[in-house]
Amino acid sequence: MNSKKQVVIIGAGFAGLKLARKLNNHSNYTITLIDKNNYHQFQPLFYQVATASLDASNISFPLRKIFQKSKNVRIKIAEVNKIIVERNEIETNIGNLVYDYLVIATGADTNYFGNTTVMNNAFPMKTTVEALQLRNQIIQNFEDAATTNSSIELEKLLNIVIVGGGPTGIELSGALAEMKKYILPKEYPEIDFKKMNIYLLEGSNRVLSAMSDGSSKKSSHYLEKMGVVVKTNTIVKDYDGKQVLLEDGNIIPSTLVIWAAGIKGNILNGLDPQLIVKGNRIKVNEYSKVIGTNNVFALGDIAYMETTKYPKGHPQLASVAIDQAKNLATNLKKMANEKHALNAYVYVNKGTMATVGRKKAVVELEKPRMNLYGVIAWLIWMTLHLFLLIGFKNRIMVFINWTYKYFTFDQSLRLLFPPLAKKK
Repeated sequence: MNSKKQVVIIGAGFAGLKLARKLNNHSNYTITLIDKNNYHQFQPLFYQVATASLDASNISFPLRKIFQKSKNVRIKIAEVNKIIVERNEIETNIGNLVYDYLVIATGADTNYFGNTTVMNNAFPMKTTVEALQLRNQIIQNFEDAATTNSSIELEKLLNIVIVGGGPTGIELSGALAEMKKYILPKEYPEIDFKKMNIYLLEGSNRVLSAMSDGSSKKSSHYLEKMGVVVKTNTIVKDYDGKQVLLEDGNIIPSTLVIWAAGIKGNILNGLDPQLIVKGNRIKVNEYSKVIGTNNVFALGDIAYMETTKYPKGHPQLASVAIDQAKNLATNLKKMANEKHALNAYVYVNKGTMATVGRKKAVVELEKPRMNLYGVIAWLIWMTLHLFLLIGFKNRIMVFINWTYKYFTFDQSLRLLFPPLAKKK
């Protein structure tokens, strides 16, 4: 084992996990995969956990289970404190590790753009735990609304504000609108859900700004038809936990704001600050190698690779992270065989998509170039996400849940878990 090259991968998201799997049982490498959690998280379906459509275990998969039969991959549950590039070493809370090759795949976290008040009061949704906390708060708000005698308090409890009109904001808004229509009136007959408002706030002039104008208009039409109040060119100035202050001076009373307005990379200490660009991304070359280093790589959301076609870096998508990991795995295998003709990463855009709700989605394909809407787009979205899930059991459970919900217009995961009291 000592004669093998040591590859340390920080982060078990789409990029880190794919790289580890591609190098699994390779005779020349020993892989150490480090993550704060002992499971892989399937981020595209966090919103379904938050809205009680899926259980957290359906979209999370234990890392040790994935590598049960591996001869060269080892899992470390730890937090990385610092990278010591000059010593080929990383400092973690469980001790230091040396490497021959280091791969940074730490992904991205919620970006509050420096607004600490919003950060302290709004709900993010970038991890499984955060999705569960959000689900708990949504259910708690309805329980409180069922018992309050104050019309002012009722308005705050029933207003839900989603900030950010990207795919996450679109999908979350649609899921909440379906809950409002099909489920909540049956479970809370004492509440008048005509008073419930779902606001989707977007700072630019349209939602889904990364997609075509047609997809943007179609998704807005879907949402408005479902009862969502879509507000574009609307920027949140502040939020104190009770009311949302907009930049134009308007106020929306609400005790629940979900922040999906932006992301920033999870940067580690020890890297040259000059390598960090806007959005906390690390400059890499066309081989995913961090600029100015010999053996440090970065993949996925954290990587900033300038190309002629993408002068501001590649889009921060799961498909990019997975493809970059595949390319780096190929290059590491070539390096192990002392082949010097490495493959530069070239992003092949297969398309983008977002779902709004039942039989409502938008899909843009690159080859053949076409835009699809409605039922066909919805089926494509579901099929792709099923196949991207880790584990056959998870795919079956998600498919069963989706089928059950489709025929019953219901889901049965609305469990309220109050926080545990601390032991004295």
